[in-house]
Amino acid sequence: MPSFLPVSSPHLVLSHLRQRKFFLVSRSLHWKPRHEYKLTRPELLDRITRLLVLGRYDAVNKLSFDFSDDLLDSVLHKVRLNPNASLGFFRLASKQQHFRPNIKSYCKIVHILSRARMYDETRAYLYELVGLCKNNYAGFTIWDELIGVYKEFTFSPAVFDMILKIYAQKGMLKNALHVFDNMGKCDCVPSLRSCNSLLSNLVKNSETYVALLVYEQMIKIGIVPDAFTCSIIVNAYCKEKKVEKAMEFVKEMENLGFDLNVVTYNSLIDGYVSLGDIKGAERVLELMCEKGISRNVITYTSMIKGYCKHRRMEEAENVLQRMKEEEDVIVDDYAYGVFIDGYCRVGKVDEAIKFRDEMLKTGLKMNLLICNTLINGYCKLGQVHEAKLVLRCLGDWDLRPDSFSYNTLLDGYCREGHMSEAFKLCDEMLRQGIEPNVVTYNTLLKGLCHVGAFDDALHVWRMMLKRGVPPTQVGYCTLLDILLKMGDFSGALKLWDNILARGYSKNTFAFNTMINGLCKIGKITEAEKIFDKMKELECLPDKITYRTLTDGYCKVGKIEEAFKIRDLMERKGIFPSVEMYNSLINGAFKSRKLSIVGDLLAEMQTMGLYPSIVTYGALIAGWCDIGMLDKAFNTYFEMTEKGFAPNVIICSKIVSTLYRLGRIDEANMLLQRIVDFDFVPDLKFLENNVVGVDAQKIAKSLDERAKSFCVPNNVVYNIAIAGLCKSGKVGDARRVFSSLLFTGFNPDNFTYCTLIHGYAAVGDINEAFKLRDEMLKRNLVPNIATYNALINGLCKSGRLDRALRLFHKLPPKGLTPNVVTYNILIDGCCKAGDTRQALSLMCKMIKEGIAPSVITYSTLIKALCEQGDTEESMKLLDQIRKSSLDQSLVMYSKLVQDHVKSGNVIKVSKLHNVMHLSCLPSGVIFDKQMKLTEYCNLHDAYGVSEAAC
Repeated sequence: MPSFLPVSSPHLVLSHLRQRKFFLVSRSLHWKPRHEYKLTRPELLDRITRLLVLGRYDAVNKLSFDFSDDLLDSVLHKVRLNPNASLGFFRLASKQQHFRPNIKSYCKIVHILSRARMYDETRAYLYELVGLCKNNYAGFTIWDELIGVYKEFTFSPAVFDMILKIYAQKGMLKNALHVFDNMGKCDCVPSLRSCNSLLSNLVKNSETYVALLVYEQMIKIGIVPDAFTCSIIVNAYCKEKKVEKAMEFVKEMENLGFDLNVVTYNSLIDGYVSLGDIKGAERVLELMCEKGISRNVITYTSMIKGYCKHRRMEEAENVLQRMKEEEDVIVDDYAYGVFIDGYCRVGKVDEAIKFRDEMLKTGLKMNLLICNTLINGYCKLGQVHEAKLVLRCLGDWDLRPDSFSYNTLLDGYCREGHMSEAFKLCDEMLRQGIEPNVVTYNTLLKGLCHVGAFDDALHVWRMMLKRGVPPTQVGYCTLLDILLKMGDFSGALKLWDNILARGYSKNTFAFNTMINGLCKIGKITEAEKIFDKMKELECLPDKITYRTLTDGYCKVGKIEEAFKIRDLMERKGIFPSVEMYNSLINGAFKSRKLSIVGDLLAEMQTMGLYPSIVTYGALIAGWCDIGMLDKAFNTYFEMTEKGFAPNVIICSKIVSTLYRLGRIDEANMLLQRIVDFDFVPDLKFLENNVVGVDAQKIAKSLDERAKSFCVPNNVVYNIAIAGLCKSGKVGDARRVFSSLLFTGFNPDNFTYCTLIHGYAAVGDINEAFKLRDEMLKRNLVPNIATYNALINGLCKSGRLDRALRLFHKLPPKGLTPNVVTYNILIDGCCKAGDTRQALSLMCKMIKEGIAPSVITYSTLIKALCEQGDTEESMKLLDQIRKSSLDQSLVMYSKLVQDHVKSGNVIKVSKLHNVMHLSCLPSGVIFDKQMKLTEYCNLHDAYGVSEAAC
């Protein structure tokens, strides 16, 4: 029996109660729940779940347990029907120092929240989830986990639509397309809004073809497009250059009852403008008027851009004026920017400045884009000083130049050859905190290549690599061009292998650079091999590839091979351009196949191509080179009738031909029209020849046009001096030169080289060396052409020993002898009877990597035959057959072999004269009738037409 305290002792009862209370309080202060760390796993899950359901998140936080992926997933699974409890525990897990929820946990929480229609929270965690993706593979993993949770929970397919839109907005288009393709497997159709987001971002990222495929799939699964969808699809068609298809789509949508908005029509206008079809853009504008669709600032700006693209600035101004007149349209700085850019592109920067000032007066602020446009406009005109002033004024408009500003001005300096200013600008960029980028280095490389500073270009290349700037294809191709121009063929081949190894094996631009470089240095066989390699690697040649190769063949006189390339191009569906026909015309003249010239012009007309100023220049130069001035004059008059203004190159060609043919009065009269040449009439050497009628007509046509030549007087003065020297009037050329010095004329390398050549040719070698010394005093460094002239003069005057001594002094002077140098000396040795020395020189040139030409072999074989050394002559012929790829050498060996065997020295000598004649530079006229007749007799062997004779 339990004993009770007596009732009569209230104090004892009270005391007892107080002690009990103290005991209870003490237990509550020191209690640890059967110590949760001793709880089993199921017990811990139950305790956490109950506390979460009751909303006691603080109590959960005080529990002693370690978060893990398994625990978080298990709790979320148990409370999945209670979104608040799930969210509370997920947030608690996210705040832990040493734990972060994994992808699977994120996928569970977004499904739970989406089912509860807590869409803002769902999107927030989906963005966090997508942020965990480091690559496309992680994105695909997320999709797999979302599918797994969907099957486990069996609710909320809305998550799929949300993730589709988020992937699209973040530019994760592969993942977005994967979701779009697989949503159907979950019986879920994407919403129109998510589809529009996907389409819009595909177009924005230039995936226009894919966007059109997605649209087709949308229609198949029953998603009805809206006006926004239509605008995106029209834009996609336009970016695909299928503007007519876009127009058909618009008509189809309107027939289905869609009310298309101004955005759709603006896309159409922009599409036509991008194709250069301004009439199509005007038709869309008319259509907008018919349908009552209001035009906005974007509509008018696109039209301005179209007119500017066609250089129709007057119409562009009319559109700008219309914009100002419309109440609902406010002309913005972008519209003015397009207009200013248009005037800069046509070279009217003054007009551009006028509109810039007008823009500022309306209260609009200057922006960096317009400033960069003006800098670019001035640089293209060669007005680099004005471009620099624009850069300096940026601070006045609270603008800071960017890398584009500096790189544009840098390009201007490099184009003008002002490399010291270019490097100063680079230093300024660094001071302004703008690091030179790959465009900066590429620009410097091209500039240094342009001025021939190849060693400096290589230094810049090494500096770029040292600073960790990765080269682009432009840099590699520029370096390739530099090495080829330096004559470093082996270095160019090594770099070429490197370019292919770096993944540019399908880069047409790289192949074009290599082919062009090889063609320019006359290595047409090597260029053919690169072309074959291009086809082997399945890199598609473009019109530039074919044109470059055609031009290369034409320059070496292989007109038949050039036509084969033209035919191959046409079979590939690429039609020749005017530029290609210009090359073919040059090739026809070089190979003296004059009958082809007329056929080429007729072909051009058939194909709807019209001769350009370059075409007329090629024709005039060609007729001048073969001495047919009547045809050259007729072509000149046809050119001016067509509205083409003759340029200084064409006029110079006519003038130099007149000088060469001894028609000095006519040449000087034309020179007077090109430049102020006051001293010409006072020269006593002028003969009172009658000036031809054609020359008078040309002179009259030049009176106005010559003002636009903008050519330095030095160029024309050099033409006059060269013309006099070629006509044998070296003394008169010297007197003209002396007179010019008093007018402020600054002679250059070309001037002195021409005079030295002239004096050496007439045997006055002492005067030639005086000019060389005078040249050195002016700090002008003679080039190999100058020394070739001096060596030639010494050989002609019988001073072979002195010529050889000068030859051996060339390397210390930093000059490398070329094939012309060796041919001059070999000819001199042969004429002096020293064939042993001549053969030694040929061995030396081969050792130096210089291939002997047909002149080299012809000179030696002639000399050996004259000495009766048939055996050595046959050895040389055998050497040609075994090693030569030069068709002219092969042809020569076939022609001369029988004559050498029979010892027919006269025929060998005559053939040598013919070969020497056929290899003369274009522009040399056949002045000896005997040589001309022999040349014509051999036309079948050489493929030369009768018309050339």
